[in-house]
Amino acid sequence: MIAIIKYNAGNIRSVQNALSRLGYESIITDNHEEILKADKVIFPGVGEASSAMAYLKERQLDKLILSLKQPVLGICLGLQLLCKDSEEGNTKCLGVFNASTKRFPPKDKVPHMGWNNFLMNPKSNLFNKIPKDNDVYYVHGYYAEISDDTIATSNYIVSFSSIMKRNNFYAMQFHPEKSAEVGEQLLKNFLEI
Repeated sequence: MIAIIKYNAGNIRSVQNALSRLGYESIITDNHEEILKADKVIFPGVGEASSAMAYLKERQLDKLILSLKQPVLGICLGLQLLCKDSEEGNTKCLGVFNASTKRFPPKDKVPHMGWNNFLMNPKSNLFNKIPKDNDVYYVHGYYAEISDDTIATSNYIVSFSSIMKRNNFYAMQFHPEKSAEVGEQLLKNFLEI
């Protein structure tokens, strides 16, 4: 069973619909027992970092997420909240990834919205059947800096982490559920880990 963490952030139903298209059943939940029992956990989100972290703490989901041993996938805001902190609201985040989340400098249109590619470290099994010429869909005004946990990068104004991994935690800054065949394959690869 796949648990999609329910918290004060948008984008959750579109992730569930993408999983259904791939033939996987999932539940949207903030129930600690259901999340702990899940084979895989997805931590998606669109929203603002400080209010999302406050919601997680209020329900003790912050501690629960950090205790998870099964594969966990953060998406968009989920990736940013897995970093150590965010400039958005000067927020202390979960600290799984040793990176800070920063606001894009206003040298071009912000948010970064639309299709962009990423350069990947081919050693990860997350990249099975992913072509070098790939395009995925982004919508974000903040980005995670490149760190030792970065396994793929993109460039928009600056280079940033598009995919991160540490132990059982994976995260994507873009929206795989809106990224056509490449996004579908990435989701499938994560679900087969």
